[in-house]
Amino acid sequence: MSPAVIQLLVLAAIAVFLFLRLKNVLGTRDGFEPKIDASAKPAPKKKTSFEVIEGGLDPDITDHVEMDSDAGQAFVKMKTSEPDFTLEEFQNGARQAYEMILMAFEGDDLETLEQFLAKDVYESFAAVIEARQEAGYKVNANFIGIREMKIMDGIFDPKTNEGEITMKFTGELVSFVEDAKGKVIEGNRDVIKRQTDVWTFAKTFGNDDPNWELVATGE
Repeated sequence: MSPAVIQLLVLAAIAVFLFLRLKNVLGTRDGFEPKIDASAKPAPKKKTSFEVIEGGLDPDITDHVEMDSDAGQAFVKMKTSEPDFTLEEFQNGARQAYEMILMAFEGDDLETLEQFLAKDVYESFAAVIEARQEAGYKVNANFIGIREMKIMDGIFDPKTNEGEITMKFTGELVSFVEDAKGKVIEGNRDVIKRQTDVWTFAKTFGNDDPNWELVATGE
């Protein structure tokens, strides 16, 4: 077997490995448009009006989950621990964090990732970045926007005041991977990818630290 064939097989094996690791870390991606249309905007989310009564419905919660569900009661406890906490503000922060973390990962920005990720999640992201750097791969990415964002679940531990909120994101970006010679080996410069991620953020309520940390990823 010639050296050129052996090198080709090695590169193919590395590409498969990176694809599988990337899927585990960031979820799934599917191309859905042949050309870039940056003017496309997500459809506005319809809001439901609720009558707010003392000890009754809280629209900040009921816009997302049933009040008497486990998640709903977890959010009630979060608000009890921090009266200024709202899911609306959390979602705004989560939207910004999603773009920042996603683009930091695509851009090999370990310093930014370390600020927002729990240790084990950071190590998973860093391992994928290290592997593609060793292979001579470079990711080129342009974030288009978030098509959909939804609160999926919430839990609260009253013993530790630790709360977790799980979010589902559907983001849109243009992303392609080049090898050391500049050849595109994955993705397309002219196709928007739709990517779905399920991320869980956590924090301890009732202290002076307002920051949330990404503690789990999935799809």
